[in-house]
Amino acid sequence: MVLSGEDKSNVKNFWGKIGDHGGEYGSEALERMFVSFATTKTYFPHYDMSHGSAQIKAHGQKIAQALTTAVDHLDDLPGALSDLSDLHAHKLRVDPVNFKLLSHCLQVTMANHHPADFTPAVHASMDKFLASVSTVLTSKYR
Repeated sequence: MVLSGEDKSNVKNFWGKIGDHGGEYGSEALERMFVSFATTKTYFPHYDMSHGSAQIKAHGQKIAQALTTAVDHLDDLPGALSDLSDLHAHKLRVDPVNFKLLSHCLQVTMANHHPADFTPAVHASMDKFLASVSTVLTSKYR
């Protein structure tokens, strides 16, 4: 999916408003995914999925770091996320559907924390952005 200039601007501006809360939002979205989509738990049997667990917090921070990297490299997502794509495809073997579910949960979390800023245009741009990130992260499964 190609991000237009307006999409890129919307993504960068909105991500900038998240500031230091990226790890917190990543953790919240991950918890939301585990609660909302029970089947995702089968892919993470080693996780302590209790609210606020150290594993959830650590993974939430990794999600935020990956998305910050992606926002900083909107013109070369495959290059910027290549190592993460290898990790998820070859070592972790995360079900590709989980990226779509997490993307949805991230959008719900962001809209919940920034309702005035999460306009329809920003929502559409973030949806395209997260779909692009998901596509890159699952590209090496094939």
